[in-house]
Amino acid sequence: MKPRTDEHTPLAERMRPRGLERFYGQEHLLGPGKLLTELIEAGRLVSLIFWGPPGSGKTTLASMLAERFELATVFFSAVLSGIKEVKGVMAEAEQQKRLLGRPLVIFVDEIHRFNKAQQAAFLPYVEKGDVILFGSTTENPSFEVIAPLLSRMKVLVLNPLSEEALTRVLEDALRDEERGLGRLGLELEGEARKMIVDTANGDARRALNALEIAASLARSGKITPADVQEALQKRILLYDKSGEEHFNLISALHKSLRNSDADASLYWLARMLHAGEDPLYIARRLVRFASEDVGLADPQALAVTLWAKDAYDFLGSPEGELALAEAVVYLAAAPKSNRVYAAYEKVKSEVEKSPFEPVPLHIRNAVTALMKDVGYGKGYAYAHDFAEGTTDMETMPERLRGRRYYVPGVMGREADVKKRLEWWAETKEKIRRKKEAGAETKES
Repeated sequence: MKPRTDEHTPLAERMRPRGLERFYGQEHLLGPGKLLTELIEAGRLVSLIFWGPPGSGKTTLASMLAERFELATVFFSAVLSGIKEVKGVMAEAEQQKRLLGRPLVIFVDEIHRFNKAQQAAFLPYVEKGDVILFGSTTENPSFEVIAPLLSRMKVLVLNPLSEEALTRVLEDALRDEERGLGRLGLELEGEARKMIVDTANGDARRALNALEIAASLARSGKITPADVQEALQKRILLYDKSGEEHFNLISALHKSLRNSDADASLYWLARMLHAGEDPLYIARRLVRFASEDVGLADPQALAVTLWAKDAYDFLGSPEGELALAEAVVYLAAAPKSNRVYAAYEKVKSEVEKSPFEPVPLHIRNAVTALMKDVGYGKGYAYAHDFAEGTTDMETMPERLRGRRYYVPGVMGREADVKKRLEWWAETKEKIRRKKEAGAETKES
């Protein structure tokens, strides 16, 4: 994909590197002894997934590799193409391989947007070597690409461009007279350069777009911080509500809360709200955290998060955001226990993996005479009828008697729950021993 050089083409497109020596920021892939370097030196190209954030060079690198190996390339957009288009190109690739003996490179932009059936359509052609499949994605391919296809491809992880790499990208654009801004003879002031680099968030395309607009505003041959500020207008955070960064940020909030770090938790909350996340989504996650990570160590946490959700629902933004901040600080400061969560996970696993155990007859609901006749409810002991407020009656299925799922901790209020459960267990044991002693007396 050679960059066009007409003045109506965006600077970011015109400045796509033409050679690997100008492909900055991914030295871990292209340095001496690295994967791509070895593939190039061996003259062997394989199917690849280019995984990285926007502006890290996924499409550019794929194009340069295909050109390096002198292979014809067909570009697909997973957003615009369907299974019909995929099968058509696969048939073309099969024919080319049969006639010319060379595979066709298929580049799929945003491959994660293809569904399973569309991805599976590539499999037989990749296996036979009719095509070399290149896929670019901003999402984790472990979750977004089907396993059979993923196992036949190598994943290249591209990093956000460093400050040094972005600076080199900007300098190339300022000097290049053929494709860049070199003919304008502009100087980029140091502070202005730093503003562009900082707001680019490792995205070369974003940096070049900002430079191009700022250059059109420049006076007296210099691009000033004021020019850059006007070009940027407002900092745009790297965020996609349906993308990986969405999950990265909610993960950061969740893990900061779990680590009892109120300041970090507030920071991640603000990041998400500023980026446009739905506050009620955050509220739901806080409710989940109260149940999962605070649990019975502080049962009030669940109430606080529900109050925060209701407060935001009532007030909206920006006033209601303070209620979410209050809940975040409360959760960070609260004692933590995941014992209920862990117990419930054990129970779910037991239910999913084991045969369903029959409900013991004595605790079944006898709603008809026939049910009573066959033993439903027979022997049931009503706890409130006994002085101790409990009985030694077994309520677990026969096979699971004695099984323990919930083991309370000693943090916060859960220590009280632990004491109460231990008291109930001791009381049941005393009743049991008393019964056994009475039975022995009768026998004697």
